[in-house]
Amino acid sequence: MSEEKKENGKDVVSEPEVLTKGGGQAAEDKTIVLARHVFPPVLPIIPVGGHPMFPRMSGPLALDDEGMKAMVTDVAKSKSRLVGVVLRKDQPEGSGSKKAGAKDLYGVGVIAEILQLAQTGPNEPLHVLLGALERMKIDDVVQEEPHILARVSYLIETEMSVNDELKAYSMEVVKTVRELIQLNPLRKEELAVLMNRASLNEPGRLADFAAALTSASGAELQEILETISIRQRLRKVLVLLKKEIDVSRIQARISKQIEEKVSKQQRDFFLREQLKAIKKELGLAKEGKEAEIERFEKRLSGLKLTEEAAERVQEELEKLKLLEPSSPEFTVSRTYLDWLTVLPWGVFTQDNCDLKKAQRVLEKDHYGLQDVKERILEFLAVGIKKGRISGTILAFVGPPGV
Repeated sequence: MSEEKKENGKDVVSEPEVLTKGGGQAAEDKTIVLARHVFPPVLPIIPVGGHPMFPRMSGPLALDDEGMKAMVTDVAKSKSRLVGVVLRKDQPEGSGSKKAGAKDLYGVGVIAEILQLAQTGPNEPLHVLLGALERMKIDDVVQEEPHILARVSYLIETEMSVNDELKAYSMEVVKTVRELIQLNPLRKEELAVLMNRASLNEPGRLADFAAALTSASGAELQEILETISIRQRLRKVLVLLKKEIDVSRIQARISKQIEEKVSKQQRDFFLREQLKAIKKELGLAKEGKEAEIERFEKRLSGLKLTEEAAERVQEELEKLKLLEPSSPEFTVSRTYLDWLTVLPWGVFTQDNCDLKKAQRVLEKDHYGLQDVKERILEFLAVGIKKGRISGTILAFVGPPGV
């Protein structure tokens, strides 16, 4: 029990004493051990990932390992229904499918009671509901296969009267949690749970529940779990809560900036749509896509396309009608149609077969380049002789394509 001292005429309550129990025996003969605190000296251990469990809190767990499933099922059928729950080092959330050895575990965890088991199928994970009771420390590992069995001792806080310092710490924790809830209203239910399960008269329990509310890393929460001194634990929890508030403020600022940007974009979109509707009603202008399609159809009305070209142009027009203007393909189809409709389909000119005139034009516009000019005249002469032009490439130097 905590001791009261006289200091400067005031009653001062010392730091709460921690009772270490193992094998169901009290550490001191004068200590009265309640029946609910008589725990076995050896416990099967369930490794968990993500974050540790805290005393007097419950939580679900999914087990994939077949050996772990069998162990938990056997313990659930026993009279005690007690297991040890210890955090794995550097592991993701959940117990994990990879088997953990004793060296992979932290030294402090909790003793928990198996409250409920559920499994949807023989090859499905075993879902376990655990209720954590007290802190416990692994003293020695008895076995590692098929599951970890460890000799443990228990770190049980004694009943205590709260002094002014601990009460001040507790009030600051509650105040900080309330500030956190104002920044993140989604945590309102968590605050209600905290207020219902912990009070200022139980500072140790209050610290544990407050730590569980944070999004701190598993290592940071494990440090809280391993801190036996309630004063130190409350200090560390306050640091975590202050960090959580800073993160929530940054998150709120980012969220506000995004909402403002989205709101502006939505407002601009609605105004543009209204402007389009008004112009359409007044006949002042048509929408961008309709105007583009009408422009292309107007161009095509004066052209005489071949059967193949007409089929291709119609396909592109149908595609353009289905595409949204914001789509990248809309720009591609529009550019392709723009190129197709500016070509002089069905427009022909009379061929001029006068080679002397062609030579005069070449000599007038270009000086020198006799080999090139001769090659052009040869090309024209062959075309005149055959009655049609064949080939599209004139090779002036080297083979075609160079």
